[in-house]
Amino acid sequence: LKARTDVSHWKAKTLDLSPILMKPEVLPQDHTYQQILQDHGLDEALDNKLIELARPAIDYGNEVSATLPVTNINRTVGATLSGVIAKNTGEEGLPDGSIKFTFQGSAGQSFGAFIPSGITLRLSGDANDYLGKGLSGGRIVVRPPIDSATEFVAEENVIAGNVILYGATSGEVFIRGTVGERFCVRNSGATAVVEGVGDHACEYMTGGEVVVLGPTGRNFGAGMSGGVAFIYDPEDEFHRSLNTEMVDLETSIDDEDADFLRDVIRRHDDETGSEVASAILDRWHQQVRYFKKVMPKDYKRVIEAIAAAEEHGQDVEEAVMAAAKG
Repeated sequence: LKARTDVSHWKAKTLDLSPILMKPEVLPQDHTYQQILQDHGLDEALDNKLIELARPAIDYGNEVSATLPVTNINRTVGATLSGVIAKNTGEEGLPDGSIKFTFQGSAGQSFGAFIPSGITLRLSGDANDYLGKGLSGGRIVVRPPIDSATEFVAEENVIAGNVILYGATSGEVFIRGTVGERFCVRNSGATAVVEGVGDHACEYMTGGEVVVLGPTGRNFGAGMSGGVAFIYDPEDEFHRSLNTEMVDLETSIDDEDADFLRDVIRRHDDETGSEVASAILDRWHQQVRYFKKVMPKDYKRVIEAIAAAEEHGQDVEEAVMAAAKG
């Protein structure tokens, strides 16, 4: 590498790159570039087994299912399988229900990363950080083991780590239990239900729907410019945790939101056996009043502009642009 000498910008002219570009003196037997190939153990990755099991679905459109053990050395489970599917189908993925894998154990980082439509991964156990990173249409379900001790209370225990659904674009996640920090950071389209989150949830979120059926940490919604979040808040404490710089807190929800919530919570109950969801659904008309809605200010203004333009027969794109400029 060499530094250019013909740069005229006044900022660049003051840069001294010599410490970065200096070539160190080394002994003749030493090397400054790769000499030994590294074995990353990819031939031993769990995804090799998943691809083999999923071949009938990928090649012939048949539905497949299997139950497998998983440990925390199994990282990015589903990512390579997703790449194989993407080569065949592009962004479309497979029909819903094509591939259903159930895992038992403790999953390593990035479980379910990038999985597309057609893949459902169910985990009976717990997961590390980055669950569902880049989720692209697939479905992930996390719940405690069926044989958990009778005194185990799922909603009071952490079942998955930090930065869940980072950069997800679509799909859905149902988590029975609480999770770590930065839940749904940069989520841009996925739907998620969880029973408690740590600090900075929905940070920089731009789309999708998040439902939290339990407590939240501080700084919720920082930098959140799109999507919506619904918080079950029977103790009326959530407002203390919300960062209101870019979002508003709506303390009542309309019928459309209520219908969405009831449907997604019912699915969460069906998928995870959640006692929290079951209790809310059993007394729905009393419990629905405890939900608060986090709505980004700019996003709401754009939605209202679209509705007004459609009602009056105006150009929707021009209305959006005008609303976006404030």
